Amino acid sequence: MDSDTQSSPSSTYPSATAPPSRQTAWPSFLMFLAVLVAGVALGWLLFGAAGEAAETPGETPAEVPPTSVLEEEAPTDAESTAIDEPVAAVAEAVLPSVVQIEAAGGVGSGVIYDSDGLILTAAHVVVNSRVVQVRLSDGSQYEGEVLGGDIGTDIAVVRVDTTGLPAAELALDSDLQVGQLAVAMGSPFGLDSTVTAGVVSAVNQTVAGPNDFQSLIQTDAAINPGNSGGALANRAGEVIGINVSIYSTSGGNVGVGFAVPIDVAYDLAQAVVAGEPIERAALGITGTNTESGTAGALVVGVQPNSGADDAGILPGDVILSIDGVRVNGIGDLVAQIRNYQPGDSVELEVIRGGEEITLEVTLGTQRP
Repeated sequence: MDSDTQSSPSSTYPSATAPPSRQTAWPSFLMFLAVLVAGVALGWLLFGAAGEAAETPGETPAEVPPTSVLEEEAPTDAESTAIDEPVAAVAEAVLPSVVQIEAAGGVGSGVIYDSDGLILTAAHVVVNSRVVQVRLSDGSQYEGEVLGGDIGTDIAVVRVDTTGLPAAELALDSDLQVGQLAVAMGSPFGLDSTVTAGVVSAVNQTVAGPNDFQSLIQTDAAINPGNSGGALANRAGEVIGINVSIYSTSGGNVGVGFAVPIDVAYDLAQAVVAGEPIERAALGITGTNTESGTAGALVVGVQPNSGADDAGILPGDVILSIDGVRVNGIGDLVAQIRNYQPGDSVELEVIRGGEEITLEVTLGTQRP
C-alpha cells in the first residue's frame, strides 16, 4: 500500500457509512466542598485574629462579617448550570452556531465558525449542490454558496451573505481524552436543534472509507441521518469535531459515530476560503502490515527524493508510531498522515534490525 495514493482499505478496519440525507453526582459534593473551604477560611479569620489579640495585649480582634466568605464562594447562575447540567450548558453555548442545510440531496447540518458567514459542513451533504438553503437556530433563512471542499476528508465550506453571526468556539490544538463528555448537535431526520450526549469513545480511530483511510473521533453520542456536518462539542462548549458518519448495519444509530477532528476540518476550510488547492501530505513509502502480525507498518519501498528518503527510512523498517500515536498497521499510518499538511515535520518511531530508532521526517505532497 502506498501512503501517497489512495488504496483499497483492508477489511481489518471498520468501515463507516455517511448518514444519508432525509431523502436518501457532583453538585452536592461541590457545594459541601465550597462550604467546607469557606468554613476553614472563616475559622482562620476568627481564631487567627483571636490568637493575635491574646499575644498582643491591648489589641482587639478585627470584626469579621459572619457570612461574607460564604457569600463570596457562592457560584453564579452560569456556574451552577455548568455543574448541575453540563449538557444543557454546552447546548446553550453551541446551538446558536449550528444550522440546518437543505441541499439537492436532502437535509444536513452545519456549524458557523466565522461570524462573517462561513459555515463548516460535511462534503457529502453539499457534494451535488452549488447553492443551498441555510436555516439558523433563530429561524432566519439564507441562501448559501458552496465554496468547495474535499470529499475524501468529507469537509466542505458554505458561505452566506451576512455578518454578525454567532460563531462557535473551536477547540483547536487541544488534546482529547477517551471518556470525556461529547455532545452532538444537528438536524437528524430534519429535526433541527437536536442535542444528544455521550462520551469520546476513541481518538485517532482508523476508519476505512470507499478508497482510503481516515483518522476520526469516535463517539457514542447518537448520530443519525441529517446530523452530518453538525457539531461535536466538549464540556467547555467548544467544537472538537464535525460529525460525518456512523457505523451501522441497520442505517440507524447504534452508538458508533464518527467526526472529523476540528483541526483537520479547519485547516481544509482555510485552504478552501483562500482559493488554494486541496493538498494532502505524503510520507513517500509503499507499505503493508507486518508478516508476523505484530503491530506496525512494514516499509516495502521508499520513493526517491521523498521525505521518507531524505530522513533515511529503508525498506524493511517497521513504523511503530507517528508523533507518539501508535501505528497498528498500514491503515493507521495512512490515516494519520492525512491529518497533516505538506511541509509538516513528524517524528517516527521505527524498528530496524531489532533496534528501535527515532527519525524526523518532513512530509511532502501526495502525487495525483
